[in-house]
Amino acid sequence: MCFGFLGLQFGLALQNANVSRIFQTLGANVNDIPTLWIAAPLTGLIVQPIVGHYSDRTWNRLGRRRPYFLAGAVFASLALLWMPNTPALWMAAGLLWILDASINVSMEPFRALVGDQLPTRQRPAGYAMQSFFIGAGAVVASMLPWVLAQFGVANVAKDGGIPDTVKFAFYGGGAVLLGAVLWTMLTTREYPPAQLRSFTDNVPEGPSVDVSRAGRPGLLLLLAGAAVFVAIRHFALEKEVYLLAGGLILFGLLLTWLGRTRSHGMLREVMGDVYGMPISMRRLAGVQLFSWFSLFAMWIYTTAGVTQTIYGTADTSSSVYNEGANWVGVLFAAYNGFGALAAVVIPLMVRRWGLRISHVMNLCLGGAGLLSFLYIRDPHWLLASMVGVGFAWASILSLPYALLSDNLPTAKLGVYMGIFNFFIVIPQVLAASVLGLLLRLCFHNQPIWALGLGGASLLLAALCTLYVPEPEGRT
Repeated sequence: MCFGFLGLQFGLALQNANVSRIFQTLGANVNDIPTLWIAAPLTGLIVQPIVGHYSDRTWNRLGRRRPYFLAGAVFASLALLWMPNTPALWMAAGLLWILDASINVSMEPFRALVGDQLPTRQRPAGYAMQSFFIGAGAVVASMLPWVLAQFGVANVAKDGGIPDTVKFAFYGGGAVLLGAVLWTMLTTREYPPAQLRSFTDNVPEGPSVDVSRAGRPGLLLLLAGAAVFVAIRHFALEKEVYLLAGGLILFGLLLTWLGRTRSHGMLREVMGDVYGMPISMRRLAGVQLFSWFSLFAMWIYTTAGVTQTIYGTADTSSSVYNEGANWVGVLFAAYNGFGALAAVVIPLMVRRWGLRISHVMNLCLGGAGLLSFLYIRDPHWLLASMVGVGFAWASILSLPYALLSDNLPTAKLGVYMGIFNFFIVIPQVLAASVLGLLLRLCFHNQPIWALGLGGASLLLAALCTLYVPEPEGRT
C-alpha cells in the first residue's frame, strides 16, 4: 500500500535536489529562483482539492484512489524524462509545473488510501511506513548524480549545459516512479464505499456549516491583498511579492462568493469544506505553515547557499560548483535516509509520549539542524546537521496526518486531505514571495541565511504544535 510512495518521492527528490541547479545552469539569477519554483506549490493548491473531491466519489474497476495513482505516475514519468533535455529556462519552469501537477494528482489519494484502509490505532504506523518508503526512495534519488559521477559519468557538460549525471538520474527516476506506483496498484485492494461506511471507527460527518458569513473574512482578505499591492508599488518591493497579494485577493474573492452563491457545484462544495473545516485542521494550520516554509527555503537555497558559502563559487560552469551541487544531493540523500530510520523510531516515540510531544521533539531537532548551517564550514560535518532534518522530515510527513485523519469522516477523507494541502502550499507561496526580499533587506543576499530562517521557522512550528490537542483515546 505504501510502496508507491517510494516512486513518488524518487521524482520529488530529484526535483528538490536538482531543479535549482538546472535553473542556474540555464541562466537563472539566484534571486529569480523562488519565482521559477512557484508553479509547483500553486499547482498543488489547485489540483489536490479537486482530485480529493473526485476521488471520494470515484468507484470503478481500478478502485477509488488507484485511477489517480496511474494518471499522475504516467505524466510525472514523462516530465522527468524530458526535463534534463530542455534547452531553455522557460521550458524547464513549465516542465516543473507538469511534474509537480502530476505528482500532486497521485499524492493525496495515496494519503487518503491509508486513512481508508487502516483503523485508527494503525494509522500512525501506516503514515510512518509511508515516511519510510519516502526516505528510502529519496536517498537513492538524491545521491544518483553523485554516485554516477563516482562511476565516471561526466559531471560537467562540455557546452556548459546540464551534465550527464543529472540527465541519467532523471531517466532512471522516471522508470522507478512509474514502476513503484504500478506495483501498489497491482498488489493493493481497496474497500468499496459501502464497506468503508460500515467501519466502526468511522468519524461521522458533522452538521452543515452556515457559509452566509464567509463574506466577512473574504472582505478582510481582499483588504489585506490590496494593502500588500499598494506596499509593493510604494516601496518598490520585489515582483515576487505580487504572488502574495494575488493569493490574498483571490481567496478573498472566493470566500465572498461563497457567502452569496446558491450554487451546488464542485467549487461550492470544496470552498464550503474549506470554510467549515474541523477544528483539528484549523489548529494544525500554523504547524504546517511554519514547517513547510522551512522545507521550501531548504529546497530552494541549499544548493546556492552551500556552493557560495562553503565551496566559494557561484560559477555554474565550474567543476567546483558542480562538485558542491553534487554534495547537496548527498546531503538531501542523508536527511531522507535519516528520515527513513526515524520512521521506524517515531511509532515508538508516539507510544511513549503521544503524537503531539513526539512531533514537537522532532521539529526542534530539525530546527537545530538547519540553524547549524550558519556555523559549519566543513561540508562533511553538514551530514550531522541532516540527522535533525531527517527526524523533522519524517515527522512532518506522518504525525500531522495521523493527528488529522483520526478526526475526519471517511466519506470526505480525500477532499479534506486535499484541503490540508493548502497549509503546505500557502507557506511555499509565502516563501517564494518574501524570501528573496528578506535576503536582500536583512542578509546582504547571502542564500545561506535562508536555511537559518528555515531553522527558526521549524522552532515556531514546534511551538504551534503545543496548541494542537491530542486525539481522544491517545496518550
